[in-house]
Amino acid sequence: MTFTEVMDALRSFSDEQTRKTWINHGAKGEVWGVKVGDMKVIQKKIKRDHELALQLFDSGVPDAMYFGGLISEPLKMSKDELRQWATSANWYMLSEYTVAWAASESHFGHELALEWIDAKEEHVISAGWTTYSCLLALKKDEELDLKEIRSLMKRIEQTIHGQPNRVRYTMNGFLISAGGYVAALTEEAKAIAGRIGKVQVDQGGTACKVPDPVAYIGKMEQAGKIGKKRKTVFC
Repeated sequence: MTFTEVMDALRSFSDEQTRKTWINHGAKGEVWGVKVGDMKVIQKKIKRDHELALQLFDSGVPDAMYFGGLISEPLKMSKDELRQWATSANWYMLSEYTVAWAASESHFGHELALEWIDAKEEHVISAGWTTYSCLLALKKDEELDLKEIRSLMKRIEQTIHGQPNRVRYTMNGFLISAGGYVAALTEEAKAIAGRIGKVQVDQGGTACKVPDPVAYIGKMEQAGKIGKKRKTVFC
């Protein structure tokens, strides 16, 4: 499918209630309100298309940008392309999903995660923490730097309550990923989360809640999922 055909197909799935929901969740610009389930219908026809994904992300339409991530080919993406995506992702569903998914499955996930964590812009920082969280879910333990991860966990403990809104959310998510996907860090992650206490995040009046890492990791333990890695973070 061409760029125009995809844009027309996405627009045909516009739903007013979904549009209001996306806007309520922080989507900016020309929001169409396409349900992710409807995006999957189009995705099945395309599967993956690197150049088309770049075009869609450059469109500036939040729905098209998100869809571009679904059909992206992370291993074909350059460092500069990923940086451009991180900078342009002005909605958390883009920065914390689309960008993080693509970056973590690219050749530059670890490098960019650390770079973005130290950025100045809230949406880029949150992309960095989520990218690293995705790496924890994907990489074998022997491929991970546990000393570095422990250092980041300590950083979260010391700074989380003073961070910008979405950064608090993604730092909280990092603790869940560390404790859930790396068995050697499970008890440390729960201990740090316990000392941190409740993390306050403004969810824009939506029903979304901030997950409690101790409870979340506990459920993973009960289900026997601690340390179980994922083949992909895209969903």
